Parts: sequence; C-alpha cells; structure tokens
Amino acid sequence: MASRGSKILGGALLVLAIGAVAAWALTKPSPRPESDWANLGSPDLAKGEQLFWAGGCVSCHAATGATGDAAKVLAGGRALPSPFGTFHIPNISPDPKDGIGDWTLAQFGNAMTRGIGPDGEHLYPSFPYGSYARLSPADINNLFGYIKTLPASSNVAPPHELGFPFNIRMTIGGWKLLYFTDQPRVELASADDKVKRGQFLVEGPGHCGECHTPRDALGGFVSGKWLAGGPNPEGKGSIPDITPGGDIKSWSEDDLVNYFKTGFTPDYDSAGGQMAEVQQNLAHLPQADLEAIAAYLKAVPAQ
Repeated sequence: MASRGSKILGGALLVLAIGAVAAWALTKPSPRPESDWANLGSPDLAKGEQLFWAGGCVSCHAATGATGDAAKVLAGGRALPSPFGTFHIPNISPDPKDGIGDWTLAQFGNAMTRGIGPDGEHLYPSFPYGSYARLSPADINNLFGYIKTLPASSNVAPPHELGFPFNIRMTIGGWKLLYFTDQPRVELASADDKVKRGQFLVEGPGHCGECHTPRDALGGFVSGKWLAGGPNPEGKGSIPDITPGGDIKSWSEDDLVNYFKTGFTPDYDSAGGQMAEVQQNLAHLPQADLEAIAAYLKAVPAQ
C-alpha cells in the first residue's frame, strides 16, 4: 500500500510540475524579436512629439498641474489608486540613473508594446501597454528619440502598494494571456483612411478605452462594451459612454474637433476632471488627427 501511495503521490507531483512548466511557458514575458529594433535610422522627432501628446505622457508622468516646460519633466511620482491597490507612476525622464536614460530602444519598445520591464519582468497593466501595443517599431523609435530630448529628473517614485496576490508579478502573465492583444478593438464595417487613422490614435497611443471601457473583476475590458463608459477605474465617479449611442450622441464631428481643440462642449460647458488634461494634450495634435479621431468615434458600434 505504501508503495502504491508513493506512486500516486509521485504521479500527482509530476502532473503538478508539468502543469507549472506549461503555465510558465504560456505566461512568461515574450519580448519582440531584436530585429524589430534594427535599422530604424534616426528618429523623426516631430512625429515623436505628436505621439508624445497623443499618448498623454504628461497626464501621468509629469507633476500634477504642471504647465509649459515643466509639463515635459516626466519625473513620475503620482499615485494611481485602483481596486487592486495603489500604483506609483515611475520616472520616465532621460535621467540615466533614476529615469530611462540608459534604456535601449529594445527595452523601451518592449515596455511600450509588450509590457515587459528592462530586466525582463512583467509590467502592471496600469501602464497602458495594452493600447500602446499598436505602435510600430518606427513609432517607438520616434517617441523614444523625442523623450530623450526632454529634461532629466532624479525623482524616485515610491514602490507600488499592492496586496497579495497582486504583488506577485508572475500572475500578470495570466492576465496577459486572457486580455492582452494588439488586434483592433472593434471591426468597422467600412473605414476610409481618415477613420483608420482615428482608429490607430484612439485604440493605440490615445488609449481612450483605458478609461472609457468598463472592466471586469480582473481588470480586463468587458467584451462588446468598447468605449461604453462605466465606473471610473480610479474609483471616483463615472466615465461617459463616447460611442454614437452614448453621452455625446448629439455631437457632430465638428463639435468633437472643437472640444478637442478648446475644451468647450456644444453647450458651452468645459472639460473637467481627468479629461481636462487629456484635452490639453489633444490640443497639440494637428487638425487632421483631431478630425480622424472624431470620424472614428462616429464610426464605432453604438452602445
């Protein structure tokens, strides 16, 4: 009996070991091929700056309320509350010690598009790499080149404040397996070049869905509810539905463009809360990009 019991125990342990290896293989960090970052040439800093504003880097990584040149000091440090704990936004200035000044293009690109840190660790999806995954290697090269022209800061953000099991980074691999994708968020029946450009900006660098799409208990987007609004992921108030059937259904494309440029709604109200910072970022984009975003928001499925 003891021998049989030992065999059963040994078999169970073997199954567990195989399962653990399989789970790790499915959820381990998966960086992009090194060839993606080769032969990209000198970055286009003008395009990098456009991506910088489209991506809202200032809204998270600059000091609260910073304006002008101070807004380009990406020192981090802001607290980002969530149902899983409080994240502290890192310094992404070009400081070689406390920022990302000594990162390679591949390290920056894998962080942006795969959610992998410079030491090969999973990054928490509080950093919206699930959206930035739509940026091309050329986009990453341009953005990284622009960020390296900005002022350096020696600020060090506090560590994240997360309880068990959210403080175990390995679990993020499972989250990625369930939710991470670089595919389009919605399939559009027909889309001209303007709408396709808007789709890239909204689903990619603009990461609009990170706030405007409701999330399930694990923090993933609820299927079929793209941009449908819902509770604020930071815990205060709610975020509006920005599909053609939602809170802005009466707005025209021109109304949307004017809102992006000026912050004023068709009813002469003004952008408030987190959206005020988002609008200030969008105001830096060229007119054609603002029109593309508006066209896309009118083309997505209504909720």
